[in-house]
Amino acid sequence: MTPSAPFFIRPAWIAAGACVFLFMSSLAVADDEPDNWRGRSLSPMPQSVPELADVDPQKVRLGEMLFYDPRLSKDNSISCASCHNLSNGGVDGRTKPIGIDGQEGSVNTPTVFNSTYNFTQFWNGRAESLEEQASGPVHNPSEMGSNWAEVVAKLNRDPFMTNAFQATYDAEISAENIVDAIATFERTLVTVDAPFDRYLKGDMTAISPQAANGYALFVSYGCAACHQGVNVGGNMYQTMGAMEDYFKDRGDVKDSDMGRFQVTGREQDRFVFKVPSLRVAALTAPYFHDGSAKTLNDAVRNMAKYQLGREIAENDINDIVAFLESLAGEYKRFDPQ
Repeated sequence: MTPSAPFFIRPAWIAAGACVFLFMSSLAVADDEPDNWRGRSLSPMPQSVPELADVDPQKVRLGEMLFYDPRLSKDNSISCASCHNLSNGGVDGRTKPIGIDGQEGSVNTPTVFNSTYNFTQFWNGRAESLEEQASGPVHNPSEMGSNWAEVVAKLNRDPFMTNAFQATYDAEISAENIVDAIATFERTLVTVDAPFDRYLKGDMTAISPQAANGYALFVSYGCAACHQGVNVGGNMYQTMGAMEDYFKDRGDVKDSDMGRFQVTGREQDRFVFKVPSLRVAALTAPYFHDGSAKTLNDAVRNMAKYQLGREIAENDINDIVAFLESLAGEYKRFDPQ
């Protein structure tokens, strides 16, 4: 394929995109639709990451300190960064995270990068904001295993921290201000200038012909029906195993496999999860809520079977993976000066 190949495949993905748009429009309109079809800002195609919105520099600075502070955990051994390693795609690289006392978590760690573009947080969507999400691990017995009274008491013994909160919030340390600062910092954890973003903006040489073909396949196979928008996912729910019974094949079904059902108690939400973002998927193996897919190739192959009900040729899988690799941009630490 020649370097000008993206021009030749463009009509194919425009046509496929139109089909996906009609498909999505028929699914996410009525209030009485099942919860797994609801989302925000549904777009039939991936979109480029926008510039970082205005944030309070003092809150960012304080939030970053708290993100790396192990005093948020009961035994002072686990920080947010322990599971969300910013030098490792915003994840820990494990099948399941490890919390205090060596306890294993129940689901795979989702990346913290670009989480500001998710319409809810956690695999089952139980947190509606980054502030609410920041509070979750602190209270989870298998993660940080603490509570706000303990955390605030520890931070209050640190004059530097008490001064920092006073300067930032003109108030004493509180749970509300802790989660506000962490969430503000997390909103700066965006990846920019991805090769695919440059391609969307007109630079046809920004990605390889293989990745460009992978993009066309990603749309034509129907992957973009669930993975779209700025985060290439993260803005709707979907059943894990829409076309084939994933959990029957995998076996050993656990409470953590129930997805949205754990939140709503509605039978229609059993096995329903937030569609994950693919923005930095190339950096966040293993994949799925259970960490069962060890490579991107495995993930694409399994998604084709269980979500699309079809088998994809290995060459096509390789091309789709090349496209997914082009989605990963660069994280530039926000420098408030």
